[in-house]
Amino acid sequence: MHVRQHTDPHYEQELKALHLKILEMGGFVEKQIARAVDALVRRDDALATLTIEGDHTANRMDVEIDEFCIRLLALHQPAARDLRLITIGLKITTDLERIGDMAVNLCERTLELNREPPLKPFIDIPKMAEVAQGMLRRSLDAFVREDVALALDVCREDDTIDALNGQLFRELLSYMLEDPHTITRSIRLLFIAKYLERIADHATNIAEMVVFMVKGKSIRHLDKVPPSV
Repeated sequence: MHVRQHTDPHYEQELKALHLKILEMGGFVEKQIARAVDALVRRDDALATLTIEGDHTANRMDVEIDEFCIRLLALHQPAARDLRLITIGLKITTDLERIGDMAVNLCERTLELNREPPLKPFIDIPKMAEVAQGMLRRSLDAFVREDVALALDVCREDDTIDALNGQLFRELLSYMLEDPHTITRSIRLLFIAKYLERIADHATNIAEMVVFMVKGKSIRHLDKVPPSV
């Protein structure tokens, strides 16, 4: 874990604690994604419901980290990279909380899909989930290690999710055109794919914030991810 040395050891420990709190929340929402997709594939109402109920934990972590960051800002009046670290900590938890919301939304669609016969084997959606989870994990690794190269790699991988989503859209569109009885189920699966795409977008947001934290440069809204910063 990369934490700069300070003359105040208590402050240094608090910055380390911030990293750990964010990692803990990130690990929890990653587990929520895994549970949500598992519930979908196994058609498991109980697991879907358990995942929905777990959203309270993500919300609590979000509030606690926000309060912790605000206290650090008030007590230590940080400057330069420490200021960017703490303010970005506030933003990262917002993205993590929204990732948790996407897992909940996925479970809600699962409960609806489970009332009807399966439409097709689940291949693309678990693959999308695997890519999105990997992006989240690496974006948090980049945050802790202050690794700009890793953060940029995460940003580039967003194209993979977009391609998988497009592929699934075309497949489900063909189902709907061939048989109108599949429209409701297909639309719910398209919603699920969109949730996973949004998870990847939030992971990309985190990676972009890592670049800003380390380099003080924003790469948001660029047409193409730069090879380096």
